[in-house]
Amino acid sequence: MKKNVLIIGAGGVAQVVAHKCAQNNDLFGDLHIASRTKSKCDAILQSVREKGAMKVEGTFEAHALDAMDVAATADLIRKIDAQIVINVGSAFVNKYVLDACIETGAAYIDTAIHEEPDKICETPPWYANYEWKKRDLCAQKGVTAILGAGFDPGVVNAYARFAADQMDSVKSIDIVDINAGSHGKYFATNFDPEINFREFTGTVYSWQQGAWQENAMFEVGREWDLPVVGTQKAYMSGHDEVHSLAANYPDADVRFWMGFGDHYINVFTVLKNIGLLSELPVTTAEGQEVIPLKVVKACLPDPSSLAPNYTGKTCIGDLVKGVKDGAEIELFVYNVADHKEAYDEVGSQGISYTAGVPPVAAAILVAQGDWDAKTMKNVEELDPKPFFTVLDRIGLTTRVQIGGLGGEDKAWTEI
Repeated sequence: MKKNVLIIGAGGVAQVVAHKCAQNNDLFGDLHIASRTKSKCDAILQSVREKGAMKVEGTFEAHALDAMDVAATADLIRKIDAQIVINVGSAFVNKYVLDACIETGAAYIDTAIHEEPDKICETPPWYANYEWKKRDLCAQKGVTAILGAGFDPGVVNAYARFAADQMDSVKSIDIVDINAGSHGKYFATNFDPEINFREFTGTVYSWQQGAWQENAMFEVGREWDLPVVGTQKAYMSGHDEVHSLAANYPDADVRFWMGFGDHYINVFTVLKNIGLLSELPVTTAEGQEVIPLKVVKACLPDPSSLAPNYTGKTCIGDLVKGVKDGAEIELFVYNVADHKEAYDEVGSQGISYTAGVPPVAAAILVAQGDWDAKTMKNVEELDPKPFFTVLDRIGLTTRVQIGGLGGEDKAWTEI
């Protein structure tokens, strides 16, 4: 029996998820999408219809939902008989949607760690503060929960696992995320500005020499010579996948690097230094209480509005170093995506595309049984090969450079 799917969220990533579910609806049952603002869901469904995305005739309905209301989410899951929930709403709703899935038995898939609105860069390992506390309950109830199944986290976790499986021991995992595209705006973020800025205003945590290390944002940078996009400057940043990879590969150094241009850094630094990136409320002279970060978000372009004019490519991958048969070995496992191609296909820019395709691949694997783990898993704890197979088929190709960056380039199936 095919499994019904509920998509939660109505942003740029949700648009990609909706299109990809529609393109593969022969593998699912009924499709549904829900958000606090139903009109946004309706707009996504209109886009699906305009693109003729539905592979076979079937149901795709929109619903209004406050995903922080566990009872309401559970009621909707039961009403539409959803067996798989793809949560691509704000990271603020994760723990509530997870609870609703545990209550109803639906499989849960998300793309980020849960965040609390008044907390920034929580103590590592961050997953232990929320999701992992429900791991035993998922196992007891036989509920599949796949955490961080976007691109980073998500695909990069699978890249790490794939590379590690080719080695006897792993020494280091460096995740490199480069967006070499241009949106033509003076300043904008590629996904929710609030979530984007929160990632970079706190402590940068990395796992090195068997312990958590702390740095400031933009303190540690280096140049990377990458496939297609060339030499790019990236800075060590805090990020979700470091928190689970450090637990699963404790003997390896685990770092995350993200590319930033000088203009982004300058604007970010000014906003941060004058307090406009604070998540804590302030009171104006007129007595109105506002949260500076939310004001900045309201003033910036909606990330989904960037898609029509976005050009260029992304390159995201893992440089993994280790030992095989007593010799040093390096693999760079990566993907290159094109912003314009993403827009032409699903109406979203490349960042949303790379984040939205993987949770649909995960949902397909859950529906087929390959990843229906009946417990909670981070992506690196699951077999990456069926994941890569589905990703290759639905839009994200995996490549490997043997010998590290600049080495012999092959398809992952050739390794």
